[in-house]
Amino acid sequence: MILVTGGAGFIGGNFVLDWLKENDEKIVNLDKLTYAGNLDTLTRLQDDPRHIFVKGDIGDRGLVSDLLGKYRPRAVLNFAAESHVDRSIHGPGEFIQTNVLGTFHLLEAVRAYWSGLSDVDRAAFRLLHVSTDEVYGTLKPGAPAFSESHPYEPNSPYSASKAASDHLVRAWHHTYGLPVLTTNCSNNYGPYHFPEKLIPLCILNALAGKSLPIYGDGQQIRDWLYVTDHCAAIRRVLDAGAVGETYNIGGWNEKTNLEVVRTICTILDEIRPRADGKSHEMQITFIQDRPGHDRRYAIDASKIQRELSWKPTETFESGIRKTVEWYLANAGWVKNVTSGAYREWVEKQYGI
Repeated sequence: MILVTGGAGFIGGNFVLDWLKENDEKIVNLDKLTYAGNLDTLTRLQDDPRHIFVKGDIGDRGLVSDLLGKYRPRAVLNFAAESHVDRSIHGPGEFIQTNVLGTFHLLEAVRAYWSGLSDVDRAAFRLLHVSTDEVYGTLKPGAPAFSESHPYEPNSPYSASKAASDHLVRAWHHTYGLPVLTTNCSNNYGPYHFPEKLIPLCILNALAGKSLPIYGDGQQIRDWLYVTDHCAAIRRVLDAGAVGETYNIGGWNEKTNLEVVRTICTILDEIRPRADGKSHEMQITFIQDRPGHDRRYAIDASKIQRELSWKPTETFESGIRKTVEWYLANAGWVKNVTSGAYREWVEKQYGI
């Protein structure tokens, strides 16, 4: 059995679904169900005895300790995090609370549990901490992609909070011997992505005839990783990663934000054209850039390929088409999440 935190969010939810598709090992899924935690993502598991859902906070050390003691997992995978840069700029406190203090309390609960295991179980146990490439800061044009040895230079409250959590995980390994693994991923996309992020926001706005907001000149570069490729990489790190090591997980797909949005428009022009026959590109709108917007992220994923024989299976072209088609086929899921507090935030942030 494994314990997954944040397993109702975008990446965590996809991981839970992917895990139970690939094997029968049970999952205890702990999620606080904030605005981005969505049980609709896990509907197909509603009567699946392999999936045990618990609503709760990783910062609740007593709850985490009780779950560890009751279910005796062989591993803990930490996906739980506040993860949106814009939200961190407008309200950094929640990011410090969850990503820094929450990680601290999780580490302490896990350390106490691990310390009480038998020698055999202690040796086999793993804590896998899921992080982001944003902790590395920004890359200059033409600079080599981020490797695992790149210094941490976070530029937003979100990335700073994730950098702090990474450092805590590393320190708990070196100080207490806790057997940890850390992964730093590039920008994920795919099914069940909460529609405040660039790709789902643009898909849904394009379909609704609304503007497609792009920060600044749209030339910010990101490396795009299809979410099920990320899930496969995490499984591989859990199975074979060296204790104490960090593995960068990337898609080898550097694209500007403007390229991404134009690709979405091209696909929609083909499979869901506008009634007036015009391209969805006419809906693109450039808005004021956000403060401290990093210009380029890119992951060097050669270590995980070399040491663990993992590489992505999806190209950006195949993955983005699957993503657009998924949103077209899952209007009910979209409707359930694009309401209430989320809609109010989008209107305030983007004026749409």
